[in-house]
Amino acid sequence: MGKVQGGMKCVKYLLFVFNFIFWLVGSLVLAVGLWLRFDPDTVLLLNEEGAPDTFFIGVYILIGAGGLMMLVGFFGCCGAVRESQCLLGSFFACLLVIFGAEVAAGVFGFLNKDKIIEEVQNFYTNVNNENGNSTAIVSIYFKVLNCCGDESVNISLCPEATEDTKDCKTAISDFFNNKLYIIGYVGIGIAGVMIIGMIFSMVLCCAIRNSREVI
Repeated sequence: MGKVQGGMKCVKYLLFVFNFIFWLVGSLVLAVGLWLRFDPDTVLLLNEEGAPDTFFIGVYILIGAGGLMMLVGFFGCCGAVRESQCLLGSFFACLLVIFGAEVAAGVFGFLNKDKIIEEVQNFYTNVNNENGNSTAIVSIYFKVLNCCGDESVNISLCPEATEDTKDCKTAISDFFNNKLYIIGYVGIGIAGVMIIGMIFSMVLCCAIRNSREVI
């Protein structure tokens, strides 16, 4: 079996190092996704009956991509060390799939930002106009976001409101803007890093094939 020599040997070890870093980044993406999904503040705001779940779609994409990145990073290390065309080819294909998922999560976060914020604002407004569990919802939003009332602070709803208390439309917008930008920047940032991995894997795969043809 032909082994890569010279500069390609350097590419081989660079790919191994890249895959190890890729595995670490995958664990980070998975951790960020799980944090966004199980963040106590987000859960309190969106786990009520009738609350919009659009926000969690982007989060689930991040969680799935992070788990897949960890798995692919491990097999990528094996493929680089063993100089296996099959493993490297599979690694490239998986990177392509993850690349698409990460870009989708990033684009989803940016394009649906206003829609998600509007859905949560409308949910709060609708619940606020009902008599049922509106008191409980108002209490949750006041506790998590320090807000009360739709477009202006309503002291009658929240006797404990202070000068720092904001109206809930503004508070909801600020809260979810921060969360959705995390999804967008993480998704697009990791997608850029994966392009390097795809280039390395194809270069090494071609080098292995050429070295075997020479043998």
